Amino acid sequence: MQTIGMENMEVSGLSIEIVRKNIKSLRLAVYPPAGRIRVAAPFGIDNEVVRLFVISRLDWIKKQRKRFLEQDRQSDREIVDGESVYYHGRRYRLQVVEKTGNPTVKVRHRHIGIQVPPGSDTDYRNRVLTNWYRRQLRQQIPQLLEKWEPLVGVKVEQWKIKQMKTKWGTCNAKVGRVWLNLELVKKPPQCLEYVLVHEMVHFLERHHNDRFSAMMDQFLPQWRSIRDELNRFILKDEEWEY
Repeated sequence: MQTIGMENMEVSGLSIEIVRKNIKSLRLAVYPPAGRIRVAAPFGIDNEVVRLFVISRLDWIKKQRKRFLEQDRQSDREIVDGESVYYHGRRYRLQVVEKTGNPTVKVRHRHIGIQVPPGSDTDYRNRVLTNWYRRQLRQQIPQLLEKWEPLVGVKVEQWKIKQMKTKWGTCNAKVGRVWLNLELVKKPPQCLEYVLVHEMVHFLERHHNDRFSAMMDQFLPQWRSIRDELNRFILKDEEWEY
């Protein structure tokens, strides 16, 4: 998508970033952790139109910024004994064991045990845990596709898991491809289901308009509450947009 340089605007004491893109309508996003505000605007839209657009959504902006500031933050992982990690929306304590042999990860009650070779550094331990997360998430997706493809009436030709900084999921409707954020494995299972259905509905409707919302209401009536639940859970200090 073609873009041009960043502009800045102040509205009611708030700093607004404006990015010009080859899109048809204005898009507003508020990012954690500090509530940075960005508007994506079509080429040719006057700044006064952008200003009025922001003013009309000030209450929503302030609500999002307040929510982000109140949210817990997940610090960078060191993968040491006793550290907190998240899986399926629950908090676990790590139990790290250094032992010769292949690395393993196992869930035991309220603990996740990770076995690594003696002397393993943080990067190695992170790779072991990340690979385990990826395997767990990969196991959940086929059964969800089997459930939702006939209900939504679309076919996902290809899906991938990857670490994304700004989105829980994305798709290419033309080729039937869906990407899902690896971080979803740390959220409650219904959050993964919501994101997958969200992307599948985008096969039918590209934009977040009334038609899109109506289809989400039809397929997953509780989608708004699940979306709010997803966004309430602990965040890293990165910029998420969904």
